[in-house]
Amino acid sequence: MIQRADLPGLLGEIADATDIDTALIVARAVGGTRVDIPRAAPDGHWLVALVGRERADSICSGLTIEDADGSRRGVRHEVIPRGPMGVMSVARRNAIDALEAGQSARAAARAAGLHERTVFRLRRRLAGDQGELF
Repeated sequence: MIQRADLPGLLGEIADATDIDTALIVARAVGGTRVDIPRAAPDGHWLVALVGRERADSICSGLTIEDADGSRRGVRHEVIPRGPMGVMSVARRNAIDALEAGQSARAAARAAGLHERTVFRLRRRLAGDQGELF
């Protein structure tokens, strides 16, 4: 389950303004690209089309910035992080799911499209049974 702490930067702020599912929808659609999020999204804006009027209004309101002179503006030319929707994050999650389902590291690597060594490291982290030296 993805938690708020798993969402970097603007994705976390979008989750704060709406919810985690909405932030993930935005990450899937525009993650890794620059976007503008206005103070208020007009009809036909990509954000309204993507998440609906109510959630778009919440995002715009939550991300509006007030300048020192009191003027309010939206977010301009910011890159939306891929966050947990990034290719490697998804592949690691698939490998972890395969390991937890009892598959071997080799089978999990093949299923997730990862190198075996990457899956061995993931399995070691999941086990977490090696004691601390200090």
